[in-house]
Amino acid sequence: MQILFIANDPPYGTERTYNALRHAIAVAKQPEVGVKFFFMADAVHCARRGQQTPNGYYNLEHMITVAVRRGVECGACGTCMDARALQEDALISGVHRSTLEELTEWTLWADKVIVY
Repeated sequence: MQILFIANDPPYGTERTYNALRHAIAVAKQPEVGVKFFFMADAVHCARRGQQTPNGYYNLEHMITVAVRRGVECGACGTCMDARALQEDALISGVHRSTLEELTEWTLWADKVIVY
């Protein structure tokens, strides 16, 4: 089974992207399941390196790193990055600048698409 997760919300202020990453990490633990994660709109900021959160508060940079270690392929929408002045060299290791064309390929690859 192949599952694509798409996140749209900002990294902090809502818990939608946090929950999307929790879900993706849990799914990635399952044998024989392929997982991809695409950050769009304000969610591209989730993939920014150097996040500092208060003790006891979730940190999306850490969660994305865990997801990548579990084999989750992560892409951030390049158009969305440009609109928010987010440079590729500011992305967390394991997250690449992506395109709508790649999102289309991933959508066709997936058996299920889950949008947060």
